[in-house]
Amino acid sequence: MKHKSGWYLLFGISIAVGIAAAAPYMTLNPENSRVALNPAFSWYYLVLVAHIITAFIALASGPFQFSKGLRARQPVLHRTLGRLYVICIGISGILGLVITLYITSFVKALAFLTLCILWLFTVWKGYRTARSKQFDAHRLWMVRSYAITLVAVTARLIVPLCILLYAALHGFTIPGGRESMIANILEVNIWIGLVVNIVIVEWCMMKKQLF
Repeated sequence: MKHKSGWYLLFGISIAVGIAAAAPYMTLNPENSRVALNPAFSWYYLVLVAHIITAFIALASGPFQFSKGLRARQPVLHRTLGRLYVICIGISGILGLVITLYITSFVKALAFLTLCILWLFTVWKGYRTARSKQFDAHRLWMVRSYAITLVAVTARLIVPLCILLYAALHGFTIPGGRESMIANILEVNIWIGLVVNIVIVEWCMMKKQLF
């Protein structure tokens, strides 16, 4: 019961954070973008919106892949949601690679590039192991894939902690002002989220606490 409650809590938090992150883009108004748009690429905003929408669908459909009841009682629905998850990550990941080309910050671009490559690789492995009927390996790779999907959530949730740590490291002052502090944090929060999620999921796999 505790294991199931943990999944429900994770799902609820992820959806709430995902909705909050995606909401400004549902207006289709570039002025509401929380990401600095690169004028060198006229399609940047549309690509960004498509990336965010498909990523959100993957975020929302992913947890159903881990329901033993769904796999047992409705295998067709399980496979359908799995295909939806794979397709959305394929689209979102490729669009993410395009976006990476127009991110002006090298550190942020490298983090986003690493994230997209790992995202595409893990979901591809999940798909291939399912096709070859290696179902134990399939479940492990899908868990890894969803851990990468959740980086979008983790990277946002750790921002308050990063702010506290940043202030502590600077004697609880903010050199350069608030904007400078936020800019510095947004340079590294994806890296931190990626490391945190990978470490947690691999630790849980070693302890056999995921299935």
